[in-house]
Amino acid sequence: MSVVDKTRPGRLTTHVLDTMNGHPASGMRIDLKRLTPEPGETVTFVTNHDGRVDTPLLEGAAFSAGSYELTFHVGSYFAGHEASGAGTFLDLVPVRFVIADEGAHYHVPLLVSPFAYSTYRGS
Repeated sequence: MSVVDKTRPGRLTTHVLDTMNGHPASGMRIDLKRLTPEPGETVTFVTNHDGRVDTPLLEGAAFSAGSYELTFHVGSYFAGHEASGAGTFLDLVPVRFVIADEGAHYHVPLLVSPFAYSTYRGS
């Protein structure tokens, strides 16, 4: 059980939707790395049956202002889940973003097919 730092209530979450097959992207690897102000180690997560990670990617003392990169391993996901046999164009999808408010919820969803993706700051 993790302890949440109530003085830093912000958190980072994600959600991945497989738009080719019309369902959450279960079993997709996602890497998170802090880029600035001091680079951090890469932490790896895997999405659950709902296309989400079971816990926030960052929260408490680990959730701090700076630049980050989420790398979604879509090529290996579609290689194992592809129904149409259409092949894969995308391999890794990096999403770089900035956390400025340590008290906010940052949600970075990814809508993805083997050929295109979209992301935004969700809620």
